[in-house]
Amino acid sequence: MRERMPAGDEVHVAVAITGASGAMYARRLLEILSKSNARTHLIISAAGEKILKLELGAEPESLISDRVTRHHYKNFAARIASGSFPLSAMVIVPCSMGTLGAIAQGISMNLIHRCADVCIKEGRTLIMVPRETPLNSIHLENMLRLSRSGVTILPAMPGFYGKPQSISDLVDFVVARILDQLGISQGLMEPWKGMPDTE
Repeated sequence: MRERMPAGDEVHVAVAITGASGAMYARRLLEILSKSNARTHLIISAAGEKILKLELGAEPESLISDRVTRHHYKNFAARIASGSFPLSAMVIVPCSMGTLGAIAQGISMNLIHRCADVCIKEGRTLIMVPRETPLNSIHLENMLRLSRSGVTILPAMPGFYGKPQSISDLVDFVVARILDQLGISQGLMEPWKGMPDTE
């Protein structure tokens, strides 16, 4: 069971946005993290910027706040690229299959890949949120390889048992699962209470 992040201490979490559909998941996650004790380090790939504009009509600057610091995806000299930096966790949301594949093979072509590699080698929490369908055998094999390395594969698959009334409800379902894996308290979704007794 994943331990909760200490409530009183500031923690550092990296959030990466890549070129897969699902930018709204990233934006919502950043909103919640900015209200927590987390100091967020944001990395957006070139394709991720295009997805932000396409799906949300948003510029990267709109995601920045006093709790969110942006690092250029090509900046290998960023402090979060080092295992000596006290990064507690990283979330790649949405995670493209290209990004997932590169990390699965240990290839670091940008800061997103490098930070993920650091999380794996240092035994830190790494959560990947792929949004792709259907999945081919290569995708599945890469996911299995990463899972065996301790990475959490958390597909953007919202549930419907909570009777969502809007797209925002569906987004919150996935973001709540991410926060649960990070060990950060969230009030977006109540825990499953079981089926009503019909006997």
